Amino acid sequence: MATLVEKFFDSKDELTAELSQTLEQSLRDGIKSDGRAVLMVSGGSSPAPAYKHLSTLDLDWQNIDVAMVDERWVEPSHEKSNEAFIKSTLLQNHGRAANFITMKNDAATAEQGTQVCEAAYSALKAPYDVTILGMGPDGHTASLFPHAQGLEHGLTTQQTVCAINAIESEVTGSITERMTLTLNAIANSKVVKLLISGEEKLAVYKQAKAGGDVNDMPLRAVLNHPSINIEVYWAP
Repeated sequence: MATLVEKFFDSKDELTAELSQTLEQSLRDGIKSDGRAVLMVSGGSSPAPAYKHLSTLDLDWQNIDVAMVDERWVEPSHEKSNEAFIKSTLLQNHGRAANFITMKNDAATAEQGTQVCEAAYSALKAPYDVTILGMGPDGHTASLFPHAQGLEHGLTTQQTVCAINAIESEVTGSITERMTLTLNAIANSKVVKLLISGEEKLAVYKQAKAGGDVNDMPLRAVLNHPSINIEVYWAP
């Protein structure tokens, strides 16, 4: 049975402290119980301080798999690459020893690269120990964007990843071609941590939580899923 726990903090520092502690414990528990731990990571400013803190911890990083939640179909050297962000925050210090699974491959398009990406992700331990999600002002999460080409497939398929081509907007920018975890993959997590900051995004979250068409706000598909355990972290 799904659970939804909301954790509201007075500051981003308090959010980071709590997130860092719980991520560390989840990784240690995963290694202890299964021999490996799997951490699904998103980009964005909210998790960055926790990633940097985690990288300094003397964990058994060789038995930790770090994999992307979603990625723009750009080279890792691109300024908008989530992979570059993760490498500059989490995969530093001790964290360099983690096994990193990226989404971007040599295929010309995300659609053409799906099979290779699916094979890499299917090799990971499941359920994943933690999946970290963000949320956009349009109600998207991962790269499950409103009314995107591939959204319906991403919400219904039993596959782990899928290609998405979003509608260009202020939120997506000009890079609309993405690879993302599917709803099925997000659900295949022991816990999902949804990170939100600011009053505007809190209002969007509440709107999504209130119900409505998942095509308008794909986050609703996560919040309404019957088996996802979600912890919502919010700070001003």
